[in-house]
Amino acid sequence: MEIAYTRTGSGAPLVLLHAFPMSSAMWDAQRGGLSRDCEVITLDQRGFGESAGGLGEDAPDLGRVVDDLAGLLDRLDLRQVVLGGLSMGGYVAMAFLRRHPERVRGLVLANTKASADTPEAAENRLRIADAVEQARSCEPLLSTVFPKLLGESSRAGSPALTQTVERMVRHAPWQAVAWTQRAMAARGESFDVLAGAQAPVLVIAGDEDALMSEADAEALVKAAPDSELVTLPGVGHLSAMEAPREFNEAVSSLLRRV
Repeated sequence: MEIAYTRTGSGAPLVLLHAFPMSSAMWDAQRGGLSRDCEVITLDQRGFGESAGGLGEDAPDLGRVVDDLAGLLDRLDLRQVVLGGLSMGGYVAMAFLRRHPERVRGLVLANTKASADTPEAAENRLRIADAVEQARSCEPLLSTVFPKLLGESSRAGSPALTQTVERMVRHAPWQAVAWTQRAMAARGESFDVLAGAQAPVLVIAGDEDALMSEADAEALVKAAPDSELVTLPGVGHLSAMEAPREFNEAVSSLLRRV
């Protein structure tokens, strides 16, 4: 699988994994704001952005995305990185930590959770996957996923951001959306891998997040022995886009530690 990526800045490598159904374009503010402190590496996960060439023949499984990431790090000759993921990116980051703990110097988990989907949540993902396949477009996401991505404060105060996120959702590759929804529905929980983490963990949450609860964030912190929770006020699910300065400050603090 050919994975597209960007490298910005110099220093210790920070790898950022995007949310569903976004692309690495969501990290624009991090590429600019954090590149003074480290080398920022952002990638389009398989099927999204510039990695939209194919999904492979295997059944949907986030393990395939973990393999993509490991292969990219090998290509770039990066033995250890600080790894960050937002929402779906967090699921992939925890799955990577399970398989390759020695390669993770620090972990950023933003607007994500370590628990598996409930049966009802998994069934909803499968319904969405079927809907986008039937429509052969991401129009169904505009009524199911998009309304929950931004906090109320961002929707009211940042019309340009709202339009940007809507455009990214609308133009996401529908094949990748269906594949990834099925992969996320099938994932297990990751509390055990966090409990054994040797790297420091930064958890970032938004107090207006309609998809991840305060309890989800607190559960991450409780599971990881060396962890910190930063909750951003007036911020929804896409914290890196809604409050980039505050998000970057929190990540910079972790980078100084590692």
